[in-house]
Amino acid sequence: MSEQKTTHFGYQTVRTEDKVKKVGEVFHSVAASYDIMNDLMSMGIHRLWKRYTIELSAARPGQTILDIAGGTGDLAMKFSRLVGKSGKVVLADINDSMLRVGRDKLLDKGYVNNIEYVQANAESLPFADNTFDCITISFGLRNVTDKQKALKSMTRVLKPGGRLLVLEFSKPTNKLMEKIYDRYSFTVLPLIGKFVAKDADSYQYLAESIRMHPDQKTLKDMMRKAGLEQVEYHNLTNGVVALHRGFKF
Repeated sequence: MSEQKTTHFGYQTVRTEDKVKKVGEVFHSVAASYDIMNDLMSMGIHRLWKRYTIELSAARPGQTILDIAGGTGDLAMKFSRLVGKSGKVVLADINDSMLRVGRDKLLDKGYVNNIEYVQANAESLPFADNTFDCITISFGLRNVTDKQKALKSMTRVLKPGGRLLVLEFSKPTNKLMEKIYDRYSFTVLPLIGKFVAKDADSYQYLAESIRMHPDQKTLKDMMRKAGLEQVEYHNLTNGVVALHRGFKF
């Protein structure tokens, strides 16, 4: 009998084929309250992290942008304005509940001309080679089962000269900040989830998934292995979050 492959779901060890389903259940549960929870959890700072991502993306009119794990559309909304009528933004997410919330939000705000919505798995993106000028994935890579496969898939669909930006929770560079962050993540975060999203378990998983995600240097090496060059990262809020960027040549 062949050995079953396993991976982590937070601190749990699960069968590889079960992780997508379990992550899906988390985001089906939190989709409706996702935006307000982001503001509460980060005290609004996530907006500054995303603004910095937009700045480093160098998006400009006429370009084609892919936002993977785009969820409720924060980045897609900003990219839509930057690329204009001659450009295109594809908001992709593996979770149909998140995608529906994002689509409804953007349509309600009048974003109807240059945004497409695609349900897709980052590990096997349904796009042709060399399609996008820029790809972003914001707080989504840590939920992917095979991160290396996903990075390779993203690199494949980038145009030569295109760039990939990964915004993700990372390892704090300050010991005091690390202690405060750990205490906050495992005590306050599930409580906020319990009272606002009515789901403490999902936010316990999110805290655990952050700890299981590769640190800054490891992710940098993974991006290089996927075929990206000039890979660099920027620590934000003392490394609580890091923004990695790499180019395809």
